[in-house]
Amino acid sequence: MARASWTFRKLAPLSTDSSRGASSASGYGSMRATGAGFASGQRFARPAQLDPALMDHMSGGLDPQQLSDMSHATAASLLDRVHHTADPEVVRRTLNLVETEGVDLVAELWSHSDSDTLPGILWRLYMLRTWMQRNGDALSRIWRVGEPAAGPASVVAGIDEAPTAQDIANTADSILSGAFTGDFAMALERAGAFCDVISRALISMKHGESTAQSLHRTAKDFTVAAKLWREGRLD
Repeated sequence: MARASWTFRKLAPLSTDSSRGASSASGYGSMRATGAGFASGQRFARPAQLDPALMDHMSGGLDPQQLSDMSHATAASLLDRVHHTADPEVVRRTLNLVETEGVDLVAELWSHSDSDTLPGILWRLYMLRTWMQRNGDALSRIWRVGEPAAGPASVVAGIDEAPTAQDIANTADSILSGAFTGDFAMALERAGAFCDVISRALISMKHGESTAQSLHRTAKDFTVAAKLWREGRLD
């Protein structure tokens, strides 16, 4: 990773170039290789949280407009259902959507959506959670480098100055669960703050320039999306 005992190659670059989708050689698509089982072989599985009538069309192929319509419909439906449920099992299945249904399905639905849309920003939240969980040990070390100079960002992210790998994983869960069960804009701001601190740390360490740049863009994506949500313009 950064110092002698770290392996920076384990920390896959983070990119939000949605035009590449999940199969790109870098960016979010590259995170499919950061841990065993991340890329599921079960394509087009039908998650219980999503509307079966919409999912039935996936295997038959869609034109770009149909795919866009479905992306927005499924994102809004999923968010609305979890916001209006008290069932912890529904929340658990939603948080583990990528693990249980496969990244291919989630990517097929949302990865081509722009960051200033609900499906696009949900895609980024899910991929950030996966990335944080897969690289908790590395990110905990990088956080300790960046936190002293982070200022308000570390407070917004809600992480101690010396987190463990488990703390990073817990934060990833907390951010995503907060998006579905709490203040959506606040969850986006926490995600953006985390990306910002890690990005600045990597720059100060003079390692991982491509990852730092991608994280910087991602931080901005989350911040802009939070503003749009508060204005009622994120759909």
